[in-house]
Amino acid sequence: MVAVLGLSQMFLQPFVAYTTKTHTTFTLSSESTANWNNTPGDAKWTVPLIFQISQILKIGKQPISLQIGGKYYADSPRYGPDCGVRFALTLLYPTGRRPESIETTSFVK
Repeated sequence: MVAVLGLSQMFLQPFVAYTTKTHTTFTLSSESTANWNNTPGDAKWTVPLIFQISQILKIGKQPISLQIGGKYYADSPRYGPDCGVRFALTLLYPTGRRPESIETTSFVK
C-alpha cells in the first residue's frame, strides 16, 4: 500500500518594518493563507493587509512594547472578515548583556 501525502494549505508571512531612533516601529505585513481544498466559487485565499505601529516605553522600571494595528482583507472566503484590529502589550525583560561581537574570518592567508 502506498500513502500519498498532499499539501492542502499554505501560509505566507511577508513583512517590511522600519524602526525610528525613538523606538517606534512601523510595520506593513500580511498573514496570507491558501486552502487548496475550498469548494468551487469560494475563495482559496485569505489575504489580510496589516499595518501596525509599536512603541517601546517604560511604566515605572518595567519596559513594555505597545502595539496597535489594523487589518484590511484584500481577499477572503465567503462570509469571511472584511477588516479587523489588533492590540498587543508585551512585557520586556532585557538581560542587560550586549550581543557578542562577530569575528570576521578570512579563508585567504
